[in-house]
Amino acid sequence: MHATPLFPDKRLLEIHLCLLAYYGKPAEREVWDPLKQFIYSLLSSRTKTEITFEVVEHLEERFGSWEALRDAPVAEIEEAIRPITFPERKAVQLKKALQQITERCGVLSLDFLSGYRTDKIRLWLERFEGVGSKTSAAVVNFSKLRRRALCVDSHHLRVTERLGLVRKNADARETEERLMAMAPADWSPVMLDEHHTLIKIHGQQTCTLHDPRCSACPLLDVCPAGQASDSVGRR
Repeated sequence: MHATPLFPDKRLLEIHLCLLAYYGKPAEREVWDPLKQFIYSLLSSRTKTEITFEVVEHLEERFGSWEALRDAPVAEIEEAIRPITFPERKAVQLKKALQQITERCGVLSLDFLSGYRTDKIRLWLERFEGVGSKTSAAVVNFSKLRRRALCVDSHHLRVTERLGLVRKNADARETEERLMAMAPADWSPVMLDEHHTLIKIHGQQTCTLHDPRCSACPLLDVCPAGQASDSVGRR
């Protein structure tokens, strides 16, 4: 547990309120059971959100149950997830993870995780091949577990580095630790989810990887990178 600092860093709250005013309140998430969220998050790396959604829906329609997906040949799983990035690798990881969950729990379900502390859940999840802090955070925060965590994707890494909230080249785990230390203590899991979504939207629409729209950015006044950019100088 982090000790409450004498002078709390309020930048994350200010950034959140600014993005909320600019983009509006994000649509409410459809909250899934932990296993479905695990499958989605395992497949989502380096893949657009809409494509991953379509692939997960296709898996449900094609196999009918997660047990049938688990028992399918790797080649069939690979073909079913072909639209995502690295389907060859992820098909192997997915099948192996579903088999291991069944072996360890006696049933293909992650509902039992609700009885454990968040840190224990994340350590357990990260034992599976292909699962890091981003996926474990997504499972505990986005699913029906609804725990305090902040899922850090490539948009968050880029945006927070440009804002000077984390050191250059900080990874997802370090970035999450830093942002969670800055997040208001009264932010619920749902608020942390909302913050994740706002930063993601900002990274997709304004603070893009190439040619960021710094001159139109609602965070320009607090962004060192934006203030120093050539695009701002050409306004």
